[in-house]
Amino acid sequence: MRNRQRGSHLGLLLLASQVFQMGLDNIPPVTLAVLGLNVYLYLFPAAPLMQACVSVQQAYWLKDWRRLLLSPLHHADDWHLYFNMASFLWKGTKLEQRLGGPWFLYLLSVFSLLTGLVYLVLEALLTELTQDHSYSMACAVGFSGVLFALKVLSNHYHPGGVTYVMGFPVSNRYVSWVELVLIHITSPGTSFVGHLAGILVGLLYTAGPLKAIMKKCAGSVTSNGYNSQSNAYYSSSGFSDYSGTGGGYSGYHQPPPDHTTSHTGGLTEEEQIEAAIRNSLNDGGQTSQRGAPPPYGFRLSQEAIAEDIRLRRLRRFDS
Repeated sequence: MRNRQRGSHLGLLLLASQVFQMGLDNIPPVTLAVLGLNVYLYLFPAAPLMQACVSVQQAYWLKDWRRLLLSPLHHADDWHLYFNMASFLWKGTKLEQRLGGPWFLYLLSVFSLLTGLVYLVLEALLTELTQDHSYSMACAVGFSGVLFALKVLSNHYHPGGVTYVMGFPVSNRYVSWVELVLIHITSPGTSFVGHLAGILVGLLYTAGPLKAIMKKCAGSVTSNGYNSQSNAYYSSSGFSDYSGTGGGYSGYHQPPPDHTTSHTGGLTEEEQIEAAIRNSLNDGGQTSQRGAPPPYGFRLSQEAIAEDIRLRRLRRFDS
């Protein structure tokens, strides 16, 4: 998030070059669509920059809540757009391939809205603590807050990895915080609070209740969409990360015709997850072949499921 005047279009040209070097066929659809939307709204903004940025004064005091939707999708200049979208191109491709398009789109929507809300809360707290009303006037715009949330999520999936920041190795566990400080030092025009808000939203998802809330909400939507299916039943936990049928359902499952319903008594959570994955792989995608509804709803890929099991085991061994 930052506040600068629009400059040349060299940033747009560099972004276009990077997209075509990567290849349009190699960019997942949601990532490509969100990138295209940001470029379109830079060229044809939905509102002037000062009417799109978000601040406590404009959003809360004056009740202009649409700024929460507009601010992540507008950029101050083409370089601001380029650096954000170049970063998003890499993060979005990796995360969308891992999580699946529908869930990734859902994730982006929630992260975009929550980053703005957390930003307002932080600025309001600073105003109250310091009695300095300039915090309430600070108006932020740009996708970088969401990018920090995505960075936390990406690093969560590689807890033992290392990222080089200015040539120095930094553990993925701390790299978001290091970059937060370095960006603020090297680029004073950026919004420290906006980036901090993104980190906090990412932590709410990886270490807080946000992921469970999102799954529950998505499970309710999926359940309402399929409650007329006579052969369908929904797990008691609502939307599940561990849906592993060949068709990629989430919260929806139709028992295989030659299998009895399994019971989970006496099994640990990890054993239940592994059993569910094995059963779904043994189904061989037969669910969709039997005329069941097409794949629908938000889902996580098999790679993400396996990685989740691995992370749970690591946490268990560490404890």
